[in-house]
Amino acid sequence: TVSHSWLASAMECRVLSIQSHVVRGYVGNKSASFPLQVLGFEVDSINSVQFSNHTGYSHWKGQVLTADELHVLYQGIKLNNVHQYDYVLTGYTRDTSFLEMVVDIVQELKRANPNLVYVCDPVLGDHGSMYVPQNLYPVYKNKVVPVADIITPNQFEAELLTGKNISTEKDAVEVMDLLHAMGPDTVVITSSDLPSRLGDRFLVSLGSQRHVRPDGSRTTQRVRMEVHKVDAVFVGTGDLFAAMLLAWTHHYPNDLKMACEKTFSVMHHVIQRTISYAHELAGPGRRPSPPQLELRMVQSKADIEDPAIVMEAIVLS
Repeated sequence: TVSHSWLASAMECRVLSIQSHVVRGYVGNKSASFPLQVLGFEVDSINSVQFSNHTGYSHWKGQVLTADELHVLYQGIKLNNVHQYDYVLTGYTRDTSFLEMVVDIVQELKRANPNLVYVCDPVLGDHGSMYVPQNLYPVYKNKVVPVADIITPNQFEAELLTGKNISTEKDAVEVMDLLHAMGPDTVVITSSDLPSRLGDRFLVSLGSQRHVRPDGSRTTQRVRMEVHKVDAVFVGTGDLFAAMLLAWTHHYPNDLKMACEKTFSVMHHVIQRTISYAHELAGPGRRPSPPQLELRMVQSKADIEDPAIVMEAIVLS
């Protein structure tokens, strides 16, 4: 179980999570809030969209929050003087004005609390193509990333934001350094096309965290992880990953290796439980459907609280 000191530390922290929301399943705030609350964080959620279910289903219905509506909600929080936050967490959005309003809110909250940490999953696309409007790219690059403290791009997003391709581990380190130069102190490339040393059944993730020493000099810790591939499409895993990285970097602020091992181990346990359940529901030889592949979040509560470490992060020299 989670130690009392860890829970006490987390319970002093309040997170403003601005993400999508679904009635059925786990994505966005549904995917991030429960695990953060299990780990003791107080979470205030603003739903950027409210859909019946995620868009991996054949049909969905719902509403999209506008920038003006976001502003109204935030003003209500301010009027009651309850806008003191330690973390802001954001994920998928499709609207530039909404994203710019998020930046304005983050900047205002950072003026009130210079120690606030903004964790951003810069959702732009994957495998060479964008799945958000093109006009979001310059907003992320020029406005969002510079105010972020922790970012979790995949390889495509990291390349897009920096303008540099990743073909080798050295390229990945250079891309992470370029992202550091843009603002964030912690960068985790959640997935890449780099070859794994463990074979085709694994993919490579890389992380980098820079620190300022008391004398003003800087040091950077970089890690590499080999992550099990799963032959299925999950929705909400990116949101869960960003939330868990927030939680475990809070607990291990100067140890990216341990924070990544905890985060990736949570992901492994949740995904394995989900795929096992989905195959059981689908039956022998049948491919699981989107409803069957909804993350088994509640059933993974114990693994979220205290994940058995099943992946080791290798510190790069």
